[in-house]
Amino acid sequence: MPGRGMPHPGPLPLRKTRAPRNAADTQGLSVPDDFPPTPAMTFIQTLAAAWKKNDSLLCVGLDPDPARFPAHLRGKGDAIFEFCKAIVAATADLVCAFKPQIAYFAAHRAEDQLEALIAHIHAAHPGIPVILDAKRGDIGATAAQYAVEAFERFRADALTVNPYMGRDSIAPYLAYTDKGVILLCRTSNPGGNDVQALDVGGERLYERVARLAAEEWNDSGQCALVVGATYPAELARARALVGDMPILSPGIGAQGGDIAAALRAGQTRNGTGLILNSSRAILYASPGEHYARAARQSAQAIHDAINAQRRGRQEDRNA
Repeated sequence: MPGRGMPHPGPLPLRKTRAPRNAADTQGLSVPDDFPPTPAMTFIQTLAAAWKKNDSLLCVGLDPDPARFPAHLRGKGDAIFEFCKAIVAATADLVCAFKPQIAYFAAHRAEDQLEALIAHIHAAHPGIPVILDAKRGDIGATAAQYAVEAFERFRADALTVNPYMGRDSIAPYLAYTDKGVILLCRTSNPGGNDVQALDVGGERLYERVARLAAEEWNDSGQCALVVGATYPAELARARALVGDMPILSPGIGAQGGDIAAALRAGQTRNGTGLILNSSRAILYASPGEHYARAARQSAQAIHDAINAQRRGRQEDRNA
């Protein structure tokens, strides 16, 4: 059911392909003829500016579930857009990023609303990067299409990517050098241990991913990691391996991740380095029509709790 009440921005024009700039990086894949233009700021630069401007490490995850919407939105064709738009307006000055999860839109045939939402965030709240949480992972030719989807159709500033098929599977995303490529490393779910903690030649698999992301795969300085706040020991180990690379750390809030432990493990010496994501605890702080006001109160409380811990750590360093 395309449309669902939202205007579509129209198809992108067909684009030619050319030989890759660096065949070693792209494994022989063709990339667009007008290779993504360099904007005024890259994702990494925009994120750093948002950390500073809003004095915030908080990321609000946009996981819209219509079954949990207030009654006045249910049944509306653009309910997902309107719900998320209100959350964004209520929290934009408290965050360093927004993170829409694509499945919550696609499951309701609302990809057009996702497009409209990201365009709205860029227009109404410039300087707040949008991380598209899609966890894409496939062979190079398919990954190239996923890269177009994320960076050209949806205009996301960064994308979560599954790196377990190796460098050639992430090369198409890395070709967009202004965009962030956020690689799954140690995820926040308990089952992540089944694979990510396996010993691979004397180190854990998540440690190997962290080293590759920081060294061999990060030629343009655009990589980041996903490491759950629910596993502070692994977060600390990842930080030790990747230096000041940004780490998206889901799990605070409804998943029970501890803010103080996450900051001790993952904060950089300048007090940043983390993108601490909370979704349900903010989105569904109230089931009523004043849900956006409640979302702001919840986001403010999390923002202030994070910053109280940051200030305490800084004072300890200066003591």
